[in-house]
Amino acid sequence: MHDIRAIREDPAAFDTGLQKRGLGPQSAGLLQLDEARRGRVTEAQALQTRRNEASKEIGKAKTARDEATAQALMAEVAGIKDRMATLENEADEAGRALDEALAALPNIPATDVPEGEDEHANVELKRWGNPRTFDFAPKDHADLGPALGLDFEGGALISGARFTALRGQMARLHRALGQYMLDVQSAANGYEETAPPLLVRDEAMFGTGQLPKFAEDLFRTTDGHWLIPTAEVSLTNLVREQILAEDDLPKRLTALTPCFRSEAGAAGRDTRGLIRQHQFEKVELVAIAAPECSDEEHERMTRAAEGILEALELPYRRMLLCAGDMGFTARKTFDLEVWLPAQNTFREISSCSNCGDFQARRMDARYRPADAKGTAFVHTLNGSGLAVGRALVAVIENYQQADGSVTVPEVLKPYMGGLDVLRPK
Repeated sequence: MHDIRAIREDPAAFDTGLQKRGLGPQSAGLLQLDEARRGRVTEAQALQTRRNEASKEIGKAKTARDEATAQALMAEVAGIKDRMATLENEADEAGRALDEALAALPNIPATDVPEGEDEHANVELKRWGNPRTFDFAPKDHADLGPALGLDFEGGALISGARFTALRGQMARLHRALGQYMLDVQSAANGYEETAPPLLVRDEAMFGTGQLPKFAEDLFRTTDGHWLIPTAEVSLTNLVREQILAEDDLPKRLTALTPCFRSEAGAAGRDTRGLIRQHQFEKVELVAIAAPECSDEEHERMTRAAEGILEALELPYRRMLLCAGDMGFTARKTFDLEVWLPAQNTFREISSCSNCGDFQARRMDARYRPADAKGTAFVHTLNGSGLAVGRALVAVIENYQQADGSVTVPEVLKPYMGGLDVLRPK
């Protein structure tokens, strides 16, 4: 959500920021709605002042037995009352239109975010690890997985496309990945483990920016709840409508949850395998920070996600997303892309975003600075630490052997109950 006061003060800067997103000028239309709302409020306030004055004059006229003046003043008050009701309705209508227009616009990119329309303009910042050299042709996880317990047919039979059942040793490896990530993020990296609701109300989805623009990407229940597409929704909204003490910041939260996405805009993409599913698990990282600390917190969060990939010894690269490829609520995003041998390329496994005060304004989440009067909006950040299904894909492909087996990464062995190799059946 954008601050209309900031738009009033510098409409050109606002339009320039949106231009990086590929949008045309928006400030003129927003300011027109703002002026309409403010003009009616100002007129209503002036009428209220006159109404109070006239009411006093009515009393004086009656005391002086000047019935004609009293009646004229009473008629004036009645007219003012009707006009005020009209103005209030018009102000409310203009206010709703302004709020809807502001809510439909994405966050303004940070100044160091590169311009560009899509992923081709993203900037590679670093690489870690060297892709393994195979002495055989590595298989895609979708071909390797069924013999190891990836039951694509069973998942599709009971739920349809983009659902998969994991069985036996594959289910164990999937659980091991999720538990390992959660343990590291909570115990080593200081994020508070949380078990949040998986069903949320409209205002929660609005707060983190999924509504109203991305409703088609979500699943909704018959009673009006939404299944979370990411634990970011639940975790970030835990501070909605609150005023936090500065000493309580930063708040760092993590959760391992199922996530549900309709993938409405992904028809035909990654239809094989686990890369793009309607239901998947993810370890989410959320931070609530003071504005001056959010850039530092963004780097800390990204390193927390990178640490998992390094511990699993999976080659990856960090990308700085261009303005056209960032999510709706982000002002700056780092994507982590893991190496997949069968595709001979890097694929996204984590996005870590600094949203500035964009979500906080939608949630009315504030803090009270220790050295200043009043309150200010917090900054919110979120990232994957990591997506469990995609991490499973990366492990399967990078640790596969010529006989179709998969070696278990060293850090996962304590979670595998003595199993150190997944063998085809």
